Amino acid sequence: MEQIARTSKQIGAALRRRRRSASLSQSELGAKTNLRQATISALENGQPGTKLRTLVDVMVALDLEMVVRDRSKAGETIENMF
Repeated sequence: MEQIARTSKQIGAALRRRRRSASLSQSELGAKTNLRQATISALENGQPGTKLRTLVDVMVALDLEMVVRDRSKAGETIENMF
């Protein structure tokens, strides 16, 4: 399912949903990425200062990819953008 995230909190929430749907704890995801559980928690909570490498490592572990595109207008649906 495609999700649009515009803030660090929205990105963190999307990562949390994916981790939970994969039935992984924060500690288990941390073990897969060589990150501390506290780092996973901070990322999921959208705390500032997360390194891009950390985000990418977590996305890879969760089998996710990032797509960068022009920002959609308010009220525009995903179906109308393509």
